[in-house]
Amino acid sequence: MRPHGRGALEMVEDCLARIGGDPIHAWAALDPEYARRQARALDAGPARGPLHGIPVGVKDIFDTADLPTAYGSPIYAGHRPAWDAACVAAARAAGAIVLGKTVTTEFATMVPARTVHPRNAKHTPGGSSSGSAAAVAAGMVRFAYGTQTVGSTIRPAAYCGVVGYKPSFGMISRSGMKMGAESLDTVGIIARSVADAALLGSASAMRPDLAKLELLGNPKLGVCRSPNWGHMSREGADAFEAAVRRLGQAGAKIVDAELPASFGWLDAAAQRILVYEMARGLAHEIAHHRARVSPMLLERVDAGEAMPYPEYAKAIAYAADSRRQLADHLRDVDAIVTPSATGEAPLGLESTGNTAMSRLWTLLYGPCVTVPAGEGPAGMPLGIQLVGLPGADARTLAVAAWAEQVLRSA
Repeated sequence: MRPHGRGALEMVEDCLARIGGDPIHAWAALDPEYARRQARALDAGPARGPLHGIPVGVKDIFDTADLPTAYGSPIYAGHRPAWDAACVAAARAAGAIVLGKTVTTEFATMVPARTVHPRNAKHTPGGSSSGSAAAVAAGMVRFAYGTQTVGSTIRPAAYCGVVGYKPSFGMISRSGMKMGAESLDTVGIIARSVADAALLGSASAMRPDLAKLELLGNPKLGVCRSPNWGHMSREGADAFEAAVRRLGQAGAKIVDAELPASFGWLDAAAQRILVYEMARGLAHEIAHHRARVSPMLLERVDAGEAMPYPEYAKAIAYAADSRRQLADHLRDVDAIVTPSATGEAPLGLESTGNTAMSRLWTLLYGPCVTVPAGEGPAGMPLGIQLVGLPGADARTLAVAAWAEQVLRSA
């Protein structure tokens, strides 16, 4: 018996019909016949695993053996890796079909790509996992891989009104992923629901336990507006407070969990680590293809090259100490509840939006899940983020599933 009751080819054809001519420019590489061949092979054989026959989108920052991988850069146009990234291989082993490659910004950084918001093409879908978030939100695919170095999974998922899951740092192998900042880069998942995110995360990490979501009754949530609260828009702040009230009314025990003053340098530390490591992660491209790298990214890389090592080492040590402090700070709560983004997806396509509400949590290495939390005054989606301690993915996903249920029924 097929684990999902539908044939693989039927699911592929449904996705391809929804993609059509790709009006939102979510796909960097799409080979319908290749997807159909995978589906026919799966339909002809026994069920392979929990993802049997389900199409998945793969952010074009991950290597794929049978589809081109350009990393969002003209430098790698037509590049054909010899193998799949580890997470892609794990998904295939569980029976998934690689439907195609979703658009990423340049090397998964901040330069906007061509994808537009599926609800309103005048708004950004966020980044750098632009194509993955837009494709899932448009119903083109059930789930897709993203990545997060600063806020590249949580922010676009929130902007597009879907679920984003950034696992604990290192939980899903990054082998075969084009990395820019090795202390920050994390494989992420964008999905229609927390259950779907957990399903793909479980297969990708080879952690069957993660797919067994057990909803927590009346979780204890620590409200954390974070040191970056000043970046919030009025509509984002109002929506956050309203979502917290709804969670409390539904039975959650709401307590204060603001970060102590000792966390005040986290933002600066994250920025130092990012630019220092990016200058080294993109050393080949800068040395051999500098003219084909965007000026915005070059500015960041040049800042990293100029940074003395002691400044970077200080930031690394501070981040590690902050993670130790966080364990004490979160000892008595099931998860932190905090904004996913500063507000609605901004109008205009010249930016992918403000990363302020994600970058601290990325540096702290714990699991983060954003779930839809209504709409703002422009009719664009908003999200709310649940954060746990590193390694507490199962609990954080369970809390997020509970919050998703509450907020979607409100």
